Amino acid sequence: MNLRTPPRLLELAGQSLLREEALAISVLEELPRELFPLLFVEAFIRRRCEVLKVMVQAWPFPRLPLGSLMKTPDLEILHYVVDGIDCLLAQKIRPRRWKLQVLDLRDVDENFWTVWSGARPLSCSSKAMSKTQTVEDCPRTGEKQPLKVFMNVCFKEKSLDEDLSFLSGWVQHRRGSVHLCCTKVVNYSTCILNFRNILETVYPDSTHVLEIWNMCWSCLIEFRCYLSQMRNLRKLFVSDGCHYYLPSPDSKEQLVAKFSSVFRRLDYLQTLYIRRVCFFKGYLDQLMRCLKSPLETLALTYGFLEEEDLKCLPQYPSLSQLKQLNLSHGVLRFIRLEPVRALLEKVAATLQTLFLVDCGIGNSKLRVILPALSRCSNLTTFCFHDNDTSMDTLKDLLRHTGRLSKLSLETYPAPRESLDNRGRVVWELLTPLQAELMRTLREVRQPNRIFFGPISRPCCGTSPTEQLELSFCFWRSPA
Repeated sequence: MNLRTPPRLLELAGQSLLREEALAISVLEELPRELFPLLFVEAFIRRRCEVLKVMVQAWPFPRLPLGSLMKTPDLEILHYVVDGIDCLLAQKIRPRRWKLQVLDLRDVDENFWTVWSGARPLSCSSKAMSKTQTVEDCPRTGEKQPLKVFMNVCFKEKSLDEDLSFLSGWVQHRRGSVHLCCTKVVNYSTCILNFRNILETVYPDSTHVLEIWNMCWSCLIEFRCYLSQMRNLRKLFVSDGCHYYLPSPDSKEQLVAKFSSVFRRLDYLQTLYIRRVCFFKGYLDQLMRCLKSPLETLALTYGFLEEEDLKCLPQYPSLSQLKQLNLSHGVLRFIRLEPVRALLEKVAATLQTLFLVDCGIGNSKLRVILPALSRCSNLTTFCFHDNDTSMDTLKDLLRHTGRLSKLSLETYPAPRESLDNRGRVVWELLTPLQAELMRTLREVRQPNRIFFGPISRPCCGTSPTEQLELSFCFWRSPA
């Protein structure tokens, strides 16, 4: 027999009040603060949109976390909420209870609704509630303070979705009194015109994460004026979508110089990920020279660089405190690894994650970096699969990584001796070689998660600025 928790008196009062919509609206001005969140949720569930509109005008908290209530955009609800805000903004004298400073459309804070709905005791959550209402999202109260609308933007279609188009038009109409704040902006495929229109609407200081996929560098350069205004940017990902665009050397040098100059203004940049890095071949030093703040993550993938490009990396202070380094998918294929060894020596005390995947690193090239690799004492993740190494070289590599006691995830290629003449793994050959490699490693360290052999690529569309999730079966050592 299922026993349902009976509704609390507050819930019953809210439900009763909403049965008479006109009465609910008339008493909002005198309604206790504690009843607002519960009544708002009831009105939202029952789609009492007129009540929601009036409640927004009398909202007694600095922040309204609507996104965690909607989960997915609801254009009808948005219209009524915006109408309520418009009524507020149209008033020359602010209402007595006006405290709303932030409309948050991100799905980030369920704590507010669970606390005030009674699902969690108020006494246990007063500190958490205080934090959610006094974070930097909420500016100081003042007559001239604009209302901030927080949301994350992700373009997956050529055209804008209805809710984003509506909000963008509203913010432009209310320019000066409303700021559209997008902490994360991701563009997979929308057209340049739509992307430009949104960037012109977004309050640039609010953006912390920017991802631009599949856009040719000539177009990316055009967006540098918007990028340079994002003074609080923490993470930047750019991916060249024009594989066959080949500018002349003079034109390329000018484009690189224009793009690189933007980084002089990005004081808080921590993560830089450039996919299809070959655009910077021969000019990488121009970019690195412009970096001001110390990076935590540097990823240069999918393309070829020159040895001179890598020689510049250990020279710049901005790369002296790296925690994550990714030089995968061809970047190191045709160059010597002495510059990589110098960089690993420089960041040995801070480096936690190292990706050297599909780099064409053979036996002789690998031995160049082994001494430096063995000194990366804080390394927790090392991915080295899809390279061409022999059984003896892999054993040597494991003896060096065996000294790294913090390693929790390791991926290595199948040894050359387990491949057929087409380079495919013969599992009957690989299995005993895996066991032998594991015995070699256990002589110095008990591994955590380790894999030998080909690794399937992440699914298309996986965001590289998020924590990388490797979905494959690991060779697990027995407990």
